Amino acid sequence: MLDSTSIWRLPNLSSRWWPVFLRNLLVWRKLAIPSLVGNIAEPLMWLVAFGYGMGALVGEVAPTSGGAKVPYILFLASGSICMSAMQAASFEALYSAFSRMHVQKTWDGIMNAPVSLDNVVMAEMLWAAFKSLFTVTAILGVMLALGISHSPKLLLAWPILLGVGITFSCIALIFNALAKGYDFFTYYFTLFLTPMMFLSGIFFPRDQLPHVVKVISDWLPLTNAVELVRPLFMDQWPVNAWLHVAVLAAYAVFGFWLALALTRKRFRA
Repeated sequence: MLDSTSIWRLPNLSSRWWPVFLRNLLVWRKLAIPSLVGNIAEPLMWLVAFGYGMGALVGEVAPTSGGAKVPYILFLASGSICMSAMQAASFEALYSAFSRMHVQKTWDGIMNAPVSLDNVVMAEMLWAAFKSLFTVTAILGVMLALGISHSPKLLLAWPILLGVGITFSCIALIFNALAKGYDFFTYYFTLFLTPMMFLSGIFFPRDQLPHVVKVISDWLPLTNAVELVRPLFMDQWPVNAWLHVAVLAAYAVFGFWLALALTRKRFRA
């Protein structure tokens, strides 16, 4: 049994995370359009530049060894939507959460009310996931308008992408708790997110990777997200879906627990 004062104790959560979430929503609502444009501009540029530019050279690719070939634009779109969820959740749980926690001291003000730190962290995690879902919904709408996919199974991609946002917001909050300034987040993006983008089968099939690298790639959260979402774009069901869901859930649970412990330690100091 963990001591009640231990930073590793189980989360003590209640419905009081909701007012914190609502507060973030009301503040963000004033800047919703500029925020949306900023969040979807980069992924759409990736899609247009690589999907239509490189896609004209590549033609079709087989997502899996021996599988049927699909247009490269479809292959890229089905992976980049997961990358967008990852980036949107990470950005919100890093830069925006750090601003509220450290720079603006918003968290300190909230905790003067009967709202615990555990509920504040929970609200930040869910808010970052919601922001990512809002972003990917807009991007998915553009993809549908471009006729990239018309699969009815894409309806199932929506809750999966919410789960992806939750997973990466939990991981990002770990680094938020460790950061002393905004520059610290460069390490997270450069050394973790960027390599994962190239190892998770977004831009090319993972069968091209060396065996050892592919084995490592199998357990990356972004890889498991792509393995769940990509088949839905192609009107297919994911293979080993429960395994991929379990991997994402494990990252989310452990990530939130570690982020909460480190945040408790930071506020105790």
